[in-house]
Amino acid sequence: MNLLQKLRSMVLLASVAYSMCASADRLNVLFITVDDMNRDSIGVYGAKVAGTTPNIDQLAAEGLRFEHAHVTIAICQPTRAVWMTGRYPQNNGALGFDEIRAGIPTLPETLRENGFYTGILSKTNHVVPSRENAFDYSREQREMSRGRSPDLYGKFVAEFLQHAKKTDRPFFLMVNANDPHRPFDDHTAAAAKFPPSGKRKFFGDFPVPSRVFQAEEVVVPGFLTDIPPIRTEIAMYYSSVRRADDLVGRVLKELAAAGFDENTVVMLKSDHGIAIPFAKTNVYRHSTITPWIIRWPNVLKPGSHETEHLVSGIDVAPTILDILGIDAMEGMDGRSLLPVLKGERQDGREFVYTQINKTVLRTDYTMRSIQGKRFGLIWNAWSDGKTEFVNESMNGLTWNAMVEAGETDPEVAARVKLFRYRVPFEFYDYQKDPDALNNLIDDPASSALIKEYRTKLAQHMRETGDVTLQRYEQTLH
Repeated sequence: MNLLQKLRSMVLLASVAYSMCASADRLNVLFITVDDMNRDSIGVYGAKVAGTTPNIDQLAAEGLRFEHAHVTIAICQPTRAVWMTGRYPQNNGALGFDEIRAGIPTLPETLRENGFYTGILSKTNHVVPSRENAFDYSREQREMSRGRSPDLYGKFVAEFLQHAKKTDRPFFLMVNANDPHRPFDDHTAAAAKFPPSGKRKFFGDFPVPSRVFQAEEVVVPGFLTDIPPIRTEIAMYYSSVRRADDLVGRVLKELAAAGFDENTVVMLKSDHGIAIPFAKTNVYRHSTITPWIIRWPNVLKPGSHETEHLVSGIDVAPTILDILGIDAMEGMDGRSLLPVLKGERQDGREFVYTQINKTVLRTDYTMRSIQGKRFGLIWNAWSDGKTEFVNESMNGLTWNAMVEAGETDPEVAARVKLFRYRVPFEFYDYQKDPDALNNLIDDPASSALIKEYRTKLAQHMRETGDVTLQRYEQTLH
C-alpha cells in the first residue's frame, strides 16, 4: 500500500469513526399514538379502574406528562393532519377525511429532507395519505392483526431500527396502535350476554390482552348511564386499552434492545377520546383532552408533571422540529413547546381551540370550542332542532342501550335528545361538572364570562382564517 492509499484509508477510518460517534449523539424521535383512548383510562392520569396501563404509566414516570393537553379535532384522520402540518384544518385542507392540500409541507417530509430515516406503522391511510414518499419504511395495519398485535409491532419496530442503523441516519418512527378503537376486545365473559356487532367477524381474531377486564371491575364514565350493556362495553373497551398498553411496552422494549433508548425522544399521544356518545367526534372536554407524555433522557426530569400551560395537537410538529434543531415549516399555526419543556413560562397558553367539521360520512356538523383550565364554550353551528347528529360512536352496545333506557327513563331520554339534536351554544364549568351535564348557557351568573369566551372565540377564528367565521359572527348580534 503506497502512502496515498494509506492516507485515504486513514481518512476513511476517521470518517467512519466520526460518523459512528455522531450517530450515537444524534437525537431520534419515536412518536407513539393510541386510537380513541380517553385520558382518564390511563393510570397516571387518574384512571378509576386499577391496572389499565402499566407501561404507559412507566413511560410517564421516566419523563414529563402534560395535564392540560388537547387535540385540535376529535376525529382520527384530520387530527393527524394537524399533527403532521402544525396547521388548523382550515389551513391544511383536511377538514374531515381529506388529503392535506398539495404544497403544504409536512413533518415526515421535512425530516426526511433533513437527513432522517422515516417510518410508520399502521394508519398509513390517515397520515399524509397523498404523500407516498413521506416515509422510507411503511407497514400497513393488516400486517399487524389490524393494528392490534403487540408481537407484530415489536417485530416491525425491530426491523425498522435495524434498517436505521444501516443507513447511519437519525430516525423518526411513528407507531400507530389501532387499539382501543372499535371493535372493542370481546374476550370478556359478559360479551356472550351482550355480543358486539358483526364487524368482529370481518376483522378476525385479535390477540388476547395481558389482562381482560370484566364488567364488575370497571367504572362507567359519568356522562353515560350505568346499565348492564354499557358496563359490558366499557369493560371490553378497557381490555382494548390494556392491549394498547401491551403494545407500547413491546415497542419500548425493542427500542431499548436496539440501543436507542438513551438518544431517542419518545412522545405518546391519543388522537382523541373514546368512541362512545358525547366523546369522539365532538368538542366536549372529554372529547379532546388526551394524554401527552414526553420522555427525553438526560433532559427532562423523570416524573415531571406540567400543570401550568394549555397545549394542543397543533403544537406537535413545531415542537418536534425545534427539539431536533430544524427550522420551522412555513405557515404553521402551532408553536414549539420547547421553552415549556425547559421549564420556562410561555405566554398565550391560557386557552385551546378545538373543532369538528365533517364526519366520515362527509356530513357537515360544524362545531367550535374554546376551553380554559376551568370553563368551556361550545358552538354547534349545525344545531337547528331538526338536523340529527349521527357518528361512528353510535355503533355498538352503548347508544342502543341509551335509546332503549330512554323509553322509560326521562333523564336518559333527555340525554339521547341532546346528543341527537344538541343546542346552538353550550357552556360548562368543567371543574365542577367534568362530565358536562349542566349547560350554563342561560345562567345569569355566567353571562359576562360567556360573552368573554364568545368574543375570544371570534378573535381566534378571525386570526386563523376559519371558514365559518361569518356564520359565527351572525350569532353575536
